[in-house]
Amino acid sequence: MARLSLPLLLVSFLATLTTVHAQTLTATLDYGTFQGAYSSTYNISYWQKIPFAAPPLGALRFRGPQPPTPLANGTVYDSTESFSECPQRAAGTGSEDCLYLGLYSRPWTAGAGAPLKPVVVNFYGGAYIEGSASFGLPPDVYPVLNVSAETDLLVVYPNYRVNAFGFLPGRQVAADVDGSDLNPGLLDQDAAIRWTKKYISHFGGDPDKITIWGQSAGAGSVVAQTIARAGLPAAQNPPLFRGALISSPFWVKTYDYDAPEAQAIYDRFSTLVGCGTGADSLACLKAADVGTLVNASLVISASHTYNTSSYTWAPVIDGRFLTMPLSEAVHKGLVNMQNGWGMYNTHEGQNFVPPGLQDVNNTGVPPFNDTLASFDGWLAGYLPGFSEADLDNVKAMYPEDGSSEAISSYNTTYIRAGLIFRDSVLACPAYWVAKTVPESSYLGEYSISPATHGSDVYWWDVLNAEQQTEPDIYKGFVGAFASYLETNDPNALKLTPANVSGVPPLSSGKEFNINSTGFTDIKLTQFVERCDFWKSVAAKIPI
Repeated sequence: MARLSLPLLLVSFLATLTTVHAQTLTATLDYGTFQGAYSSTYNISYWQKIPFAAPPLGALRFRGPQPPTPLANGTVYDSTESFSECPQRAAGTGSEDCLYLGLYSRPWTAGAGAPLKPVVVNFYGGAYIEGSASFGLPPDVYPVLNVSAETDLLVVYPNYRVNAFGFLPGRQVAADVDGSDLNPGLLDQDAAIRWTKKYISHFGGDPDKITIWGQSAGAGSVVAQTIARAGLPAAQNPPLFRGALISSPFWVKTYDYDAPEAQAIYDRFSTLVGCGTGADSLACLKAADVGTLVNASLVISASHTYNTSSYTWAPVIDGRFLTMPLSEAVHKGLVNMQNGWGMYNTHEGQNFVPPGLQDVNNTGVPPFNDTLASFDGWLAGYLPGFSEADLDNVKAMYPEDGSSEAISSYNTTYIRAGLIFRDSVLACPAYWVAKTVPESSYLGEYSISPATHGSDVYWWDVLNAEQQTEPDIYKGFVGAFASYLETNDPNALKLTPANVSGVPPLSSGKEFNINSTGFTDIKLTQFVERCDFWKSVAAKIPI
């Protein structure tokens, strides 16, 4: 989405802010001193590049993050430059030296009596195959900070490894106990949260008021962090954050690391690289050229788009960080947070099902069309562990002519398939995590057309004119996000009038609906029934 020039109204608003003459722009940590900068245009202090872990190079490839390398005595690190994305899109792009983060907030002065700010750690999306936390000005999510003069957050953006570099499964990886780790991408995120907990007070952030947030795979990452180390004693799993905002989590099938489906990914990837599948294959992968790994990773990424997996690089159950599937963790109430807010979009499942399902005649690739036979073929491929009786239950739960909370009626295979994918991957996981703490949790549905996956990002990720021409939606939707991130209550700093719906607690049995006419509370009926169904069959998917 292209960045648009600042609307005149926004420029006028910024001009009214009090000029900050004294502020802390240098942070001295136990491994170095980091120099930030100030933007008078946006009235923020920012550090664009801080290493939070050692570069995962050489023998550290596929290993969890290690402590950052100390700077030489007297060195001041220039944190006002961009950093590389982790390897992802094509050979020659990205760098394995990528474990950096950036952060920004309204100006703060150490020792001046100013309170520490609530903190947001935000993870990017990208289907676990791509993404970057490096930001320019204005930074990502700035519209949340800018929704009102009273909003006062500190936002942290960490990189994490993706595709094969961050999510390589398999027996070989697990066997290399001292040299490799499963789910290193999730471990990168965990390290970034721990870095925030340890150091954020040096930048004006409150380590006891951390909320984690993400969208798509970033929200899937939040899901993973909320169930990390589930079942371990509290001494081994101390609380790192208080709340979680989960925007359309991409929580695809989570196999055991050595399940046939996961092992097949390792075997094919290693074979594509030229390392085979023998005892020395992992050592070969660690020594291979990064471009060769990227190219093989992309082949794997494209191999299951519309059948059994809908993307292949994803978290696995490793027994150490992810100790159990999501469905089991939430059933046992094992989540690492005090409150949560789950979000989903009405039509976002349609981004992930074959587009041919909406065509009368389609002979393209993949060759799906709008017939029931074509729908049945997709469903069986999407849920390969289901029996005929299980598939019939899915069809009964999502009939040919049906509806949902925000869809009054549908009668197409495309919408039907989209709802199945939406609920099983994007919506129900958000709902399950949130409702594990029912007295302090929320659920929201974004229904402004097209309401597809990622369309809600328009309101809160980058500055645009509609935030000023549609201030009611901006303040009601993004203002609720800002309030939640600052207080963990979306209504505490409500920016809309009293007669405009706020966000109902999930314990009320209602969800917050954002639509083109404003905001409504919708009673949850079919959605709850469908999510309960997916949980009942979760072991067969698995989720």
